[in-house]
Amino acid sequence: MSAPRNLPSPSASSYKNAPTGSVSVRGEDFVYRELGPDDGVPLILLVHLAGVLDNWDPRVVDGLAARRRVIAFDNRGVGGSSGSTPNTIETMARDAVLFIRALGFDQVDLLGLSMGGFIAQVIAEEEPGLVRKVILAGTGPAGGQGIDKVPALTVQATLKGTLTRQDPKLSLFFTGTAGGRQAGRAFLERLQERTHNRDKDISLPSFRAQLKAIKQWGRRTPSDLARIRQPVLVANGENDRMVPSHNTIDLAARLPRSELVPLYPDAGHAGIFQYHDEFVTRALEFLES
Repeated sequence: MSAPRNLPSPSASSYKNAPTGSVSVRGEDFVYRELGPDDGVPLILLVHLAGVLDNWDPRVVDGLAARRRVIAFDNRGVGGSSGSTPNTIETMARDAVLFIRALGFDQVDLLGLSMGGFIAQVIAEEEPGLVRKVILAGTGPAGGQGIDKVPALTVQATLKGTLTRQDPKLSLFFTGTAGGRQAGRAFLERLQERTHNRDKDISLPSFRAQLKAIKQWGRRTPSDLARIRQPVLVANGENDRMVPSHNTIDLAARLPRSELVPLYPDAGHAGIFQYHDEFVTRALEFLES
């Protein structure tokens, strides 16, 4: 790999200590963190709406990186990456491909969560030679029922969170049961384990661009998922109020080479974080099979 980038070689260190590097992509700097073995097909993480490097659950990243090379990054204009954030999923996907190629990779696996799952679907369809396997979590197809309501739901939860001094991810990502609230609080604590060199929060213009992209994705004519020929693992909680869980079942039914993880009980949008041990085990089995 001869790409100009600024990061030490990946290692088995934990995500909370992983160094943040950068790579130039058409004149913009994309920041990323990389850990795990330095061989094998890398697993690229594509994050959710408003997410930055520090929004990945360290239990999921560390679990996957125990056996796989894992790379998380901020898309253009988000967090520590420079540039202007695109307002379509397709442009975000093409940026992600440019980032992957700037690192020198010619084959990768993808893990897309929520909006990242929209992006992963576009990459898998447009770049079949680049993508080996795909994991889609808490996500849905273009035109999926309820997806166009995600922006309004998110803004409402954000405003309510500001008034109540509660992180909106608690209500958006987890169920309102005692178990769901407990899982949500534990997740938020894990996100604070990194105490140095933390990423920047998403800016308001970037947030607005992402909201526009998601609304467009939700209102698009459904795409022909049969054109995604890679093996795909599909996962979610059974009660996702952001991207309603029936979209997960729809994805699995329409993708020709899919495996559906039984929906996680008493879990919502962040089911893979709430059930991080089970998810990591299943994801590694899928990637290594």
